[in-house]
Amino acid sequence: MFESFNIIRWQDIVDILIVAFIIYQLITIIRGTRSVQMVLGLMVLSMVYFMASIFDLAALQWLLKTFLGSLFLIVVIVFQQDIRRALTQVGKSPFQKSTDIAEKELDEIIRAVFYLAKRRIGALIVIERDTGLRELLESGFRLNANLSKELLISIFMPVSPLHDGGVIIYKGKIQTAGCIMPLSQNPYISKRFGTRHRAAIGLSEETDAVILVVSEETQEISLVQHGALTAMHDEMTLTNSLRNIFLPKETSANPGWKQWMNRS
Repeated sequence: MFESFNIIRWQDIVDILIVAFIIYQLITIIRGTRSVQMVLGLMVLSMVYFMASIFDLAALQWLLKTFLGSLFLIVVIVFQQDIRRALTQVGKSPFQKSTDIAEKELDEIIRAVFYLAKRRIGALIVIERDTGLRELLESGFRLNANLSKELLISIFMPVSPLHDGGVIIYKGKIQTAGCIMPLSQNPYISKRFGTRHRAAIGLSEETDAVILVVSEETQEISLVQHGALTAMHDEMTLTNSLRNIFLPKETSANPGWKQWMNRS
């Protein structure tokens, strides 16, 4: 028994750890998406093919063999969004800072979205991070303006010609307004969500952006990231969520009550 351990090289251990890390990252990327069901479907087909070979079911075996023979092409077509997102994450520099946004700028965004929600004014606000959004920037109107509550509110007012699209914020500036976002093709999204929510989910599936959506029908504010949508029921919840994403170090040093005291 112990002789088998003697033939294990240190390269084998490193190899196993690397493969385990890759598998873990793949599971993390597809978790919570429709790709999970597709992976399970491919696993079921593989099991059926294995059983067909055991019981010598020639017709079924030939059919599945023909289908699974094009597995690589099928995977590329079916999982193209997940592959794109995985390659984007691999291409990130480990020394790259996620984003440059200050607590004051987050406060301006939070105050703006709750102002809009109370008045049933819809909004779609994108905070760009590592993944560039150049294609979306070109679909809107370039502003490159200092971030402020008043400017955000004026953009999404119904009388504004830019209110239908989304706003992209990067490094404390409103880069572009009136941007057109890609809609999610996920069939499991609730029917109660409209175009803004589907656009937010669609963008978050392909990038690492943090997106805020204000519903004009329900007055609900949602935070969308990595394809997941979370309802923000109050200002404190949204404040803590954004601080945990963008200011993790400062979150532990400055409790939420201190920020509320500073506002008043």
